[in-house]
Amino acid sequence: MQVREALPGDLESLVALCLAARRESAVGSQLCTDDADRLRDQLGALLAVPGGRVLLALLDDEPSGLLLARLVGPGPFTDVVSLDIEAVYVVPAARRRGLGHALLVGAVTVAEESGATELYSSPLPGSRGMQRFLARLGFAPAASHRVVTTSGLQRRLAHEHGAGVGGTLRRSGPRGLEDLIARRRQVREARQLQAEEPVPTARASGADQPRAASISMQVSRAVQTGRPSSSTTTTW
Repeated sequence: MQVREALPGDLESLVALCLAARRESAVGSQLCTDDADRLRDQLGALLAVPGGRVLLALLDDEPSGLLLARLVGPGPFTDVVSLDIEAVYVVPAARRRGLGHALLVGAVTVAEESGATELYSSPLPGSRGMQRFLARLGFAPAASHRVVTTSGLQRRLAHEHGAGVGGTLRRSGPRGLEDLIARRRQVREARQLQAEEPVPTARASGADQPRAASISMQVSRAVQTGRPSSSTTTTW
């Protein structure tokens, strides 16, 4: 059993391993392409790009597993350097022989030589065996990933933010909901004020009619101008 960094001459073996992993996975399209030529170009780019790491595991000199990883960081928001493990795969015939552990030992060596203090891995949904394997080695949950097709996201965005009158975008979301709640609150307060207004029980006497008319005029004018009435007998 041997684990070493892949070389350009290993491309055909790496392509075959990736295609085998795709056929075995229930979500193969999320794992890699099924186009061998395109896959060869992608693996070649990973081998050539700074930070790209590809480990090849051999059992009895036969390519039997791989590990694809990238060194990430430091960046604008962190000084930490991490090794992001994108894929770990061992062919079924070579499993339970220690190849998976050997590949992770190789990953640790790469991390130490590169100054990476953390290793990340993102197993595909449904890969329970890989989840258990990583958990036994101390990998803990760090984040949640979601995926959507480009066409599906375009449809949802068009539905949520459809064009309104005159071609302007219809506002939706939390801000639109806040405006609706505020308008409803204003309507309720106005109705409550109307319900609390005192109902006259008797017509003002002749002597009080001018004063009552004056107060009514002041109240009406204050409502129109938004200023409190100058009468000391009027409360707000």
